[in-house]
Amino acid sequence: MNLKQLSHILDLSPTTVSRALNGYPEVSEETRLRVQAAAAKHGYRPNARAKGLATGRSMVIGHVIPSSSRHEMVNPIFGDFVAGAVKKYAEHGYDMMFTNADDTSIEDAYRSLFQRGAVDGVVLQGPKVNEPRIEVLNRMQVPFIVHGRSTGVSVPYDWIDVNNKSSFLRATRFLIDLGHRRIALINGLEDMDFAQRRRDGYLEALKQAGVSPDPALMRSAEMTEVYGHHETRDMLRLDDPPTAILTSSMISAIGVRRALDEAGLKMGRDVSVIAHDDDLSYLKNGQDVPIFTATRSSVRHAGELAAEMLIERIRAPHDPVKTRLLEAELVVGGSTGPAPNRF
Repeated sequence: MNLKQLSHILDLSPTTVSRALNGYPEVSEETRLRVQAAAAKHGYRPNARAKGLATGRSMVIGHVIPSSSRHEMVNPIFGDFVAGAVKKYAEHGYDMMFTNADDTSIEDAYRSLFQRGAVDGVVLQGPKVNEPRIEVLNRMQVPFIVHGRSTGVSVPYDWIDVNNKSSFLRATRFLIDLGHRRIALINGLEDMDFAQRRRDGYLEALKQAGVSPDPALMRSAEMTEVYGHHETRDMLRLDDPPTAILTSSMISAIGVRRALDEAGLKMGRDVSVIAHDDDLSYLKNGQDVPIFTATRSSVRHAGELAAEMLIERIRAPHDPVKTRLLEAELVVGGSTGPAPNRF
């Protein structure tokens, strides 16, 4: 099935059919829906190269990976976000391109992508508290969206993020309501914006409850299983160890559970654990009953929404800035219980 054949079936000109499939505003909503339905029925998919020639676009979305973050390519959180985004790219006829850039030449990498017409827009992931990439892309006046936010950046930009502060404030309050006062935080790298917001929520909940934060119970590093294991093992050796642990990743939480098992402690009885759950495809938090009590927000769904927002920006570059804040759900599993009586 080609464009000419589809146009004949619909009794419309090829130009009208092409414009309807490409989202041009001058095509009525009724016609657009009729064309999309016919395309789906007859299995028509526009050729990306031909579509690009017709629209003056590359029909490619770029993901630029800084050299210092190449490990992100094997991170399941990154993988699930991209899987969600790719689904939406394909629905709109877009392809995706990964490229690597040295940390000292990020701006050159972005300029090269856009100047040679390789991409129509880019997705920025893993923003830091003070993220220079946002200001670079804003200065270039090109379509982009940020997965997350950057507290230190004052210029307007499109973003989608989960409400990290609110979710960790709520999780900490939940533990406080169970009687816990020695609550540890095993966080991500705190130059990352999401980690700082999670720490802020944790500290705010402690402050509201009149609990003084203990620096010995606050840890920050890359969120691996080994990190969760080592930090938990070390904190259990304190004179006054934690009765509850809040961790920023399901991956780190697995390490927390291993350390508790090695110490002969039962999760949920001796030490309560709450994790942040990105609802990962290959790392599910149990089945009918969650293993971990968790703040849950699907990173795959965030990828789908980010892709939709970026494609909207490409089509309407002068629209007002758009942002979307997702709320995490607190799901109760078997990893939390009342604070143990140690006396």
